[in-house]
Amino acid sequence: MPETTLTFPSGALTLSGTLTVPPGPGPHPAALLIPGSGPLDRDSDHRRARLGVTRELAAALSTAGIATLRYDKRGVGASDGDWRAAGFSDNAADARAALDALRAAPGVDPDRVLLVGHSEGALLATILAGDGAPTCGAALLSSTATRGEDVLIWQAQQLGPTLPAPVRLLLRLLRTDLTAKIRKNHARVKATTTDVARIGGVRFNARWHREFMAYDPSADLARIRVPVLAVTGEKDLQVDAADLDRIAALVPAPVEAHRVPDVTHVLRPQPGPASLSAYRKEVRGPLDPRVVRLVVDWAQRRTRGAGAVGG
Repeated sequence: MPETTLTFPSGALTLSGTLTVPPGPGPHPAALLIPGSGPLDRDSDHRRARLGVTRELAAALSTAGIATLRYDKRGVGASDGDWRAAGFSDNAADARAALDALRAAPGVDPDRVLLVGHSEGALLATILAGDGAPTCGAALLSSTATRGEDVLIWQAQQLGPTLPAPVRLLLRLLRTDLTAKIRKNHARVKATTTDVARIGGVRFNARWHREFMAYDPSADLARIRVPVLAVTGEKDLQVDAADLDRIAALVPAPVEAHRVPDVTHVLRPQPGPASLSAYRKEVRGPLDPRVVRLVVDWAQRRTRGAGAVGG
């Protein structure tokens, strides 16, 4: 598929992405692909893990006749800025700027543009759709419907039993309560006032964590007026798949919710017990074809004669 580099402004910064437009006469329907949390590039790759989520979805959607834009997050790849200083709200602003750029791109039908977000990207899609951004649908992959701080506590509770046996034994011997430890760290994060801070000698994105912990997607979900696709793997240790029911209950527009068996947060199949340590091996393989097919089929149905809602 023909790919071109697309640069666009977001406030004082310039972000960079890849626009993929199918061959043939346009204008084509399109999808904005919004990556997950952390310093991810336009392909959803991190220097320690090549997740490839947006890259693979772009390829599948383009083959189905849908143009795509995927972009480097601020401070990553060819995009300006410092990712450590970026807030959750900054990432939402960048996603909105990317949507505007996609709708104005050559060969794209601005009235048939979808939002497709993974993990944090799904929350950003929720914010945009709830704000009435011009879109004809939002696909929320590995998304949550719960306040950020509660999500982080839930994650700790899920990850504890998956730790190696010697680590679990050591925690028991030291009488370490992981949930209590997480809550204590959260209090320390909330006490910070800078964009970047250090806790335990580790430099981290304090502003993003403060904003994420405070964010509750419920209000934005309740304001969405376009159809929603919600997909979560049943072996997701970072998002509670039970939130699919909450998304369906909160969104007043039509919702298609799918809990995919044996699929993890990174949208790969995982046999056996759920394990975070298996991600490194999983990402060497492709996305689960069931997830890709759900997204592509839904996107084709949503952009067939659809018009954008909002503005």
